[in-house]
Amino acid sequence: MENLTGFSKFYLLGFSEDPEMQPLLLWLFLSMYLVTVAGNLLILLAIRSDPHLHTPMYFFLSNLSLADIGFISTTVPKMLVNIQTENKSITYVGCLTQVSFFYLFACLDSLFLTVMAYDRFVAICHPLYYTVIMNPRLCVLLVLISFFLSLLNSQLHISMVAQLSFCTDVEITSFFCDLPLLLNLSCSDTSASTMLLYFITAIFGGVPVSCILYSYTQIISSILRVSSSGGRYKAFSTCASHLSVVCLFYGTGLGVYLSSAVSSSARNGVGVVASGMYTVVTPMLNPFIYSLRNKDIKRALHRLLITKT
Repeated sequence: MENLTGFSKFYLLGFSEDPEMQPLLLWLFLSMYLVTVAGNLLILLAIRSDPHLHTPMYFFLSNLSLADIGFISTTVPKMLVNIQTENKSITYVGCLTQVSFFYLFACLDSLFLTVMAYDRFVAICHPLYYTVIMNPRLCVLLVLISFFLSLLNSQLHISMVAQLSFCTDVEITSFFCDLPLLLNLSCSDTSASTMLLYFITAIFGGVPVSCILYSYTQIISSILRVSSSGGRYKAFSTCASHLSVVCLFYGTGLGVYLSSAVSSSARNGVGVVASGMYTVVTPMLNPFIYSLRNKDIKRALHRLLITKT
């Protein structure tokens, strides 16, 4: 690992350098973090406590909730510590660790959403074979494949960061170590790493999106062939929550991608907000989307809260 990072200091500039804004940012993101963790833990407890939810769809949802907790925990706690201590620095090892876990959990989110789309595709388009196809062995296998692919994605991103050299102090215009920003701040030749980054993004982002689009194309086609309006509503309601989360996750992710194409001065504002939506707001809203739009989850949460009280 030959680079000049030993002579460089890394700083996360965050959302604002205005001292008067720091208490507001601290309480805002602390509240969002606690709501996210509590909401996803409630989803996990509801699924675990209700035998009716021990199905493939909710098995994948519980794994998505775990990934969301990991996703937001990769970035927000460090930002909160920096605000509280008024110290924006992060070590090189800490930066590597953030990159590693950020892309691990981001890829897990993407792959779990893809697997859930496949589950809805089988349930709606091939209902008679659903229990045969989505058997417990396949469900566990899909989760394990998702994890190992995400781990591979994470290691590829770490290898890119490890090859970068930094000649001066590194001021990252974000609240976490964002690889595209690190590439822009490096004093070494990053053309090969940039091409590799786009290639990895196309594979680990483009393939899941294509699978989800295909699944929902088939799902919508099947729903439209249902004769009764009640049947169409019931079929669509089973995947409405998932579709909402997919749009939120990939919509904010697209915002981050597009913001990386603008100038660095504009990215200082646009990119940080887009990254905040992607890494903080999306995991926070997922439990609300599933609890508000899913009768089974609402019923399980109600039973769980009544039992606890």
